Amino acid sequence: MADKRRRMSELSPVDPPLNVVLVHPRIPPNTGNVARLCACTGARLHLVGPLGFSIADSELKRAGLDYWPHVFERLYPSLEAFLAEHGEARLHLTSARGTRSYTEASYQPGDFLLFGSETEGLPRSLLDARPDQVLSVPMLPDRRSLNLSTCVGIVTYEALRQVTGNFGARGACR
Repeated sequence: MADKRRRMSELSPVDPPLNVVLVHPRIPPNTGNVARLCACTGARLHLVGPLGFSIADSELKRAGLDYWPHVFERLYPSLEAFLAEHGEARLHLTSARGTRSYTEASYQPGDFLLFGSETEGLPRSLLDARPDQVLSVPMLPDRRSLNLSTCVGIVTYEALRQVTGNFGARGACR
């Protein structure tokens, strides 16, 4: 029984891994927290510039602890450069302006989960060009948005729930 309980509380690796993409992130601790989430879930982190900080920033490293080298996949100079390489991949765009819940999406291994900057979100042109790919995390009316790293965690764990069928809380929060 103890072995079964332990197995149910462990996350199964996803192959290919999920991809978390931060487009124009501005706040180093948010990106560091997302890096830590990626390390604990096996997701790969892609950053799309311009960034609001240096990836050598001490706040970024502190929030992401020693995980940074294990999760960072690539830095793209622009959204156009990212889309030129991955535009045909399965993209899930998140936005506070979305009308479809993140729980309504069907996630698969290797999917790309895109999140916009803390101040602007994803570019309106991208959201308008791909309306069927836009998702949001429900919240009370008249609220601006959730914290970026919170939103990434919510959506990433839903994607993991769907593609792995099991994950738990062993060591999840301290």
